[in-house]
Amino acid sequence: MPASVTGDGTSTVEQLVDLTNADPRRGVGHEKVLTRIKVDAAALEVLEGRGHSLQSVPGEGEMVKLALTGNMSTGGISIDRTLEAHPENVEIAEEAARMVGLDIAGIDFICPDITEPVRETGGAICEVNAAPGFRMHTHPTIGEPQFIAKPVVDMLFPPGATSRIPIIAVTGTNGKTTTSRMISHIFKGMGRKVGMTSTDGVVIDERPVIRADASGPRSARMVLQNPRVDTAVFEVARGGILREGLGYERNDVAVVLNVQPDHPGLRGIDTIEQLADVKAVLVEAVPRDGHAVLNADDPLVREMRRKCSGRVVWFSMEEPGSESRDLIDAHCRRGGKALVLNPSERGEMIVVKHGRREMQLAWTHLLPATFGGKARMNVQNSLAAAAAAFAAGAPLHDIRQGLRTFSTNYYLSPGRLNEIEVNGVTVIVDYCHNAPGMKALGDFVDRVGESPGVGARARPALADRGDRDGGRPP
Repeated sequence: MPASVTGDGTSTVEQLVDLTNADPRRGVGHEKVLTRIKVDAAALEVLEGRGHSLQSVPGEGEMVKLALTGNMSTGGISIDRTLEAHPENVEIAEEAARMVGLDIAGIDFICPDITEPVRETGGAICEVNAAPGFRMHTHPTIGEPQFIAKPVVDMLFPPGATSRIPIIAVTGTNGKTTTSRMISHIFKGMGRKVGMTSTDGVVIDERPVIRADASGPRSARMVLQNPRVDTAVFEVARGGILREGLGYERNDVAVVLNVQPDHPGLRGIDTIEQLADVKAVLVEAVPRDGHAVLNADDPLVREMRRKCSGRVVWFSMEEPGSESRDLIDAHCRRGGKALVLNPSERGEMIVVKHGRREMQLAWTHLLPATFGGKARMNVQNSLAAAAAAFAAGAPLHDIRQGLRTFSTNYYLSPGRLNEIEVNGVTVIVDYCHNAPGMKALGDFVDRVGESPGVGARARPALADRGDRDGGRPP
């Protein structure tokens, strides 16, 4: 019913409006089940058209309209007629929704009586609303409430159906971007529509959407709001965590690569232990049925296992007999999961350990991103990416195929170990912004220079510092 007041024979229209708006069920806008009647120019025009003004005194029981249309947002009331609506009218409404292609629709009928077939009484549909309001049904002014939210939610999210986008979050000091790209590549090969954020931007299904530092919570929310995305891979930097948090409630898989000195003094983080506490936020966001993928070779990352509510998946580059491998062996004897490197005469094999089972995944020197095993940072990144995919339920053959087809070319991994031929000279372009990153790059250059047929004079490296806050000197 349109906004209106009912006369009592003594009160003016203005007084009746004030009395009606005093109803505790009425509020401003949509804050309550009813909306306050607003006396504006349109309301005054309606009153004038019916021979009234704000100072008129309607007779007892006389209804005075202040709006022409029945709308809750302009102060109207609702009368539930669900059980009285004629079945033919219900069928017409359902068919109208189907014709428009909507699963949920608000059908507005104009007809003399909803209890009679409109084919006989006359009438029409004046609006098909794609976003109908619920409160007129759940809180009618007159009649029985209809709890329509439950069937709507049950239809959108049937019992047993997955209602959340799986989130894999990657953090650490170095290697986050490459590892995120590897994980995304693995799931893309499985047919998933992957939304990825990184310090290079936001990528939806391998299509760049934003080119900027997108390792913060706003970018994560942008990916989760995209209707095409069914798997999310987030690079998470400490700046976003300190500024606004993660931007989501929990991550199904949290990957922590390493904790090394980086940007000391930035946003109050002065020690490496404080930096580790910030990175551990991802581990704390792992639910009981989730996984934390942790670097067993990093002491600060190892300690994060104590903050994990879910299960831990270790990865390590150390050889058997080391402290890391002893930790992993004990973990796997209890049924845990881990990815390790097993050296042999033929090279290093990435091995997946699950309980007492061991499954070979791939030779590191056959993975393009590792440059024949010389790029040790990418050997570690491959271990972490494989562990994350394994924890997220990816089959081993898909993980293997993803690692075998991921390379550090400009199209798959721009700015990270891109190999370019310039006038017969091989140039490696990489981005690193701290001492540990430069050390890893220098180790890679040394290993390439030691390769057969490569002379020492062919090993120069030109580098300048890179920094997301404008190149502040270390």
